Amino acid sequence: MSFFEKLKNGLSKTKNNIDEKINGVFSTFRRVDEDLLDELEEILIMSDLGIDTSTNIINELRKKIKIENIKEVEDVKTELRKLIKEIFNKQKVELELSTKPSVILVIGVNGVGKTTSIGKIANKLKKDGKKIVLAAADTFRAAAVEQLEIWSNRAGCEIVKKEEGSDPASVVYDAIKVTKEKNADVLICDTAGRLHNKKYLMDELYKIQKIIEKELPESSKEVLLVIDATTGQNAISQVEAFKEVAPITGLVLTKLDGTAKGGIVVRIVNENNIPVKFIGVGEGIEDMEVFNSDDFVNAII
Repeated sequence: MSFFEKLKNGLSKTKNNIDEKINGVFSTFRRVDEDLLDELEEILIMSDLGIDTSTNIINELRKKIKIENIKEVEDVKTELRKLIKEIFNKQKVELELSTKPSVILVIGVNGVGKTTSIGKIANKLKKDGKKIVLAAADTFRAAAVEQLEIWSNRAGCEIVKKEEGSDPASVVYDAIKVTKEKNADVLICDTAGRLHNKKYLMDELYKIQKIIEKELPESSKEVLLVIDATTGQNAISQVEAFKEVAPITGLVLTKLDGTAKGGIVVRIVNENNIPVKFIGVGEGIEDMEVFNSDDFVNAII
């Protein structure tokens, strides 16, 4: 099965949530008028896109209809797809890994699939011919280190770890040293995700970022926030909280195959100007791909 087929199947709940309602509107209305646009706006809001994002999309759609003199409802649907794709296409999707080594700092609350995502990204980069080192800097939970070690073995990557309770920044420091010694291409750092203790989290991430800046000042750096798509509105709170502690450069979406709330992704990207860089559907090591706006939008509308 191709990844697009997996994505399409995985987003079936979201598609049912959005597309069926949109098709219902288009089958009801035969004329392109304000009533049609009002109904579409209501559906977008109810599909987790939020008031601001939905209003912006419909306003742009209204302009397109007027400028291009659109008369057919099917053409309105085509323009709606284009406008949502444009939201995703405003930012660069590809990872910025132009230096050797480059650094990827992975953040996110516990339970979103952070460690699993790291394993899948490491596997993908290794298949692209890159030498990878993983830093197990979520030292708060022994299970996190053990899980990352399992994924490092699956992906065939070096891992740097310490005992539970160690200073996370010291793990990253040692991992940078190993990365240099091994002449590796990319260092990927796991981190803890305890939002209930934001002050501690901020201090921890600040120290890690300071170490990276000091030891690898010229390196390309990505900060990827992993989001569990099933959390819906809670995902917005997570983005806001982590924006306070780290310069997020991209999002990794997980568990899309278990949610009808995939529309929240459009809102998050539009309101925060942060691109989606990876999308995961499934549990296998191959079940992660670089985000493709065409595939995503076509899968839900």
